[in-house]
Amino acid sequence: MDIDYSFWQGKKVFLTGHTGFKGGWLSLWLASLGAQVYGYSLNPPTEPCFFDTAQVKTALAGHTIADIRDLAALKCALEAVQPNIVFHLAAQPLVRYAYQAPLETYAVNVLGTANILEAVRSSPSVCVVVNITTDKCYENREWCYPYRENDPLGGHDPYSASKACAEIVTQSYRASFFAHSFDDAPPPKIATARAGNVIGGGDWAEARLIPDCIRACLSKESVFLRYPGAIRPWQHVLEPLAGYLMLAQSLWSQSLNSDGLQHDYSWNFGPEAGDEVTVEHVARQVMALWGEGNVEVDQTHRNPHEAGILRLDTTKARTQLNWRPRWSFPETIRQTVDWYQAWQSHEKMQAYSLRQISTYQEGMQ
Repeated sequence: MDIDYSFWQGKKVFLTGHTGFKGGWLSLWLASLGAQVYGYSLNPPTEPCFFDTAQVKTALAGHTIADIRDLAALKCALEAVQPNIVFHLAAQPLVRYAYQAPLETYAVNVLGTANILEAVRSSPSVCVVVNITTDKCYENREWCYPYRENDPLGGHDPYSASKACAEIVTQSYRASFFAHSFDDAPPPKIATARAGNVIGGGDWAEARLIPDCIRACLSKESVFLRYPGAIRPWQHVLEPLAGYLMLAQSLWSQSLNSDGLQHDYSWNFGPEAGDEVTVEHVARQVMALWGEGNVEVDQTHRNPHEAGILRLDTTKARTQLNWRPRWSFPETIRQTVDWYQAWQSHEKMQAYSLRQISTYQEGMQ
């Protein structure tokens, strides 16, 4: 399966978290495919941000600034749009911030997920829901083996635990409310998607590796690494987004034809094994391409726990969706640094971002 451009023409898509990094990129991509995209999110979390820099709002059919924790507002927005497909990306996405605000993290990531599923229950137009969680939802045993979709969920830190809870909430809603039809219409197909460490142009979040590196490059200072030896499944933002699009298409097909495949469960999207590299390697590659900045190790030893190693098994997505990573790690870093350098040069970043999407799409053919 590839991305079917004709499939997305005219589809009404409700996308939570559209003002965020991944949500902004997905909004642009969907709009370029001809979908009518309706966003629901808080205001952009950073300044600058991808949403403003790439003028995402101009690509949207509709745009609501509201809180995913506000069930009444969420139901109202969903009812007004009557979407065919829902992508749920709204979240508190930062591991370190979750240590500072665990209750907020649980409220947004767990109750927010329950709210979107509850709103879908009363929306007869919705056929497909893709809930974006994270690779950190697994019970991380610090082993070298990649995690599969049927491995136990868990979470040492509040962020990881909140996303594991979001997975369980989704499973519960699927089994309780969406497993069987309660009227003439078939229930929506619902899946969760677990991506690796996503990088790319337009991310300015605090305490995240690529934004920290770019800030160091711009200021010609050092980036301080908390866990230089930590290994993560790095991938360009367009890689998992392609998987989400393909998964939504497959869920739609299943809802119409019931092909017997268990698509409405959980899916991993991660890089090739050789592209799982250390934090320090990523930082040094960014600095080398930029030509400015230095890498140093944070010696304070006051950092909260983060997993030392994390890998994903993507066999399911490869065999059942025909999805696979298209950009190697060096290409991912180059495309990421190129984006920030284009921004620094005051290029028109919506057009530049769409060109990167087009380049990626061409590699899929």
